[in-house]
Amino acid sequence: MVNTAMTASTQGSEPLERAIWSLLEHVPDPEIPVLSVVDLGIVRDVTCTPGEPPRVSITPTYSGCPATAVIRRDIEHALHSGGHPDAEVLEVLSPPWSSDWLTDAGRRKLREFGIAPPAESVANPRRLFGPLIIACPRCGSTATERVSEFGSTPCKAHYRCTSCREPFDYFKCI
Repeated sequence: MVNTAMTASTQGSEPLERAIWSLLEHVPDPEIPVLSVVDLGIVRDVTCTPGEPPRVSITPTYSGCPATAVIRRDIEHALHSGGHPDAEVLEVLSPPWSSDWLTDAGRRKLREFGIAPPAESVANPRRLFGPLIIACPRCGSTATERVSEFGSTPCKAHYRCTSCREPFDYFKCI
């Protein structure tokens, strides 16, 4: 699912908004550096109102995420370096972040990096019944098993592929 704020801002919006979105596409997530904060869906909105400083709204992946302060700092640095020293970064907690906000490019980058992207949409009630079918990001096999509900970060679980025998992280549906 594509972040709707990003889609709206890239289709016919003001040049300043597009320029800021472009800057943010180069801000890596500190925990998964192959993803930008835009790929991850953390950036909710960019608002540029004449006479006011640009505003970037972000939603952390979860309220206790230890990377939130680093993400805020990196976004502020990118904005300042990009010629927007007066830009404001606002934290928006409602609605909470969802793994559905990962962009298609973000899902592809996760897979290429060796992390299985979320297998189902959070909005899909079917995911509540029965086991998830997680494809190995290395060989594509669905013959996988969960090793631990807890991976290298709280938003990931640890899996193993029984075909290629490789371990991998799975980005949980949140």
